[in-house]
Amino acid sequence: MKPPKPLLALDLFCGAGGLSEGLRMAGVSTIAANDIDPWAGATYAENHSKHGTVFVPGDITDAKVRRELLLAVKGKAIDLICGGPPCQAFSQVRNHDRETKDPRNALYRQLMNLVRELRPRVFIMENVVGMQNIAGGSVGSRILRDLAQGGDYRVGCSVVDAADHGVPQTRRRVLIMGLRADLEREPIFPRRVGAAERVQLERIIDRKGRATYDLPADQLSLIGGERVLERLLDPARLDFVNVEQAIGDLIDLEPSARLERKPSNQPTRYARRATSAYQRLMRGSECEVYNTDVPSIREDTVRRLAAIPLGGNFRDIPEALQARYLNGTKWGPDLGREGLSRKHYYAYRKLHPRYFSWTLNTKTDCVYHYGPLRALSVREFARLHSFPDAYRFLHGDRHSRYQQVGNAVPPLLGKAIAEAVMMVLEPVTSRRSRRTELAASLSVT
Repeated sequence: MKPPKPLLALDLFCGAGGLSEGLRMAGVSTIAANDIDPWAGATYAENHSKHGTVFVPGDITDAKVRRELLLAVKGKAIDLICGGPPCQAFSQVRNHDRETKDPRNALYRQLMNLVRELRPRVFIMENVVGMQNIAGGSVGSRILRDLAQGGDYRVGCSVVDAADHGVPQTRRRVLIMGLRADLEREPIFPRRVGAAERVQLERIIDRKGRATYDLPADQLSLIGGERVLERLLDPARLDFVNVEQAIGDLIDLEPSARLERKPSNQPTRYARRATSAYQRLMRGSECEVYNTDVPSIREDTVRRLAAIPLGGNFRDIPEALQARYLNGTKWGPDLGREGLSRKHYYAYRKLHPRYFSWTLNTKTDCVYHYGPLRALSVREFARLHSFPDAYRFLHGDRHSRYQQVGNAVPPLLGKAIAEAVMMVLEPVTSRRSRRTELAASLSVT
């Protein structure tokens, strides 16, 4: 028997290529991709052109760009169109009435225009959880109606968490799947077991008022008959991965000197051997690693980080260290404040080595290392996002490289999405067998 032909995909709003990398891991071939960001696009092309993907740069609302995309897939029966339209306008922290008129909220229609023209069997749209709640849910409902295209597609929606799929980061996202109506099938989504919700850090205050964070051993939540905590702490496992298992072998990286900028495009050799299955997976056959330069750090920040326990954040900084300037050296614009302005949960977050990372955003300082008093390198960001070490971020300035990672779909989540698509497109008899096996393996106690 001939092996089945790989599914063919078109990736829109592809950014640096996390979703395409996940599709590739699952055996799906991305024929063409598009993004407006030139630096993210250069990173995409650097990593995916060798796999035969045509990257078309530019604004998808431009008729010329759409023509180039259609030319790139001409003669190909596209099975899957996927993409994550820019999420800023859908974000929960910007959920106001005025956001319903944000032009970025209409970009999903560009994806649908290509769905209408190419008629793929499946389309996938990925975005922030806030998309389903924007303006009280009315816009989200309208989007789902639009995506159904008058009944041409059967559309479903589900929330997934990357931590449930081997990504060392809790990252909840909305997935919308549409299946061409003539297939007479319903959407199937990657599993959601809620590992990050079943096992959580506990904040403990001692008699002196000092806080510590830990994973209590009596957290008995089970998945498939096994304790979630034991699976999370086992370095030989790949189903749930903690921070130390992800980046522990890169702990020796040091910040740049204040006036020194280490070269980003030069590789370095691994200083330590891999000590977990995940580190070995990320390294692959690589002997050298890129993107290991670490940003410099202010003395004020070092002093505050030293006072924060593992897993802690701004609220754990002693009052004596909350002055804006601690050593007399002024930095940044003078805002007329004597204290720090970033007094919220997302400031000064120190990772806990035995737990998942918080959701990474596009900022260098969105999380700090659990060991050395420093920020993370782009490579450590990428590890927490499940990008293999062979995936290089060599284009754009430092801020852009963090942004490219933070905006991406984690590849291992992309792989889970691809596997769900493959399952729903299998012949019905084979699909029933696979569902039975999957249900048995994922039974939740």
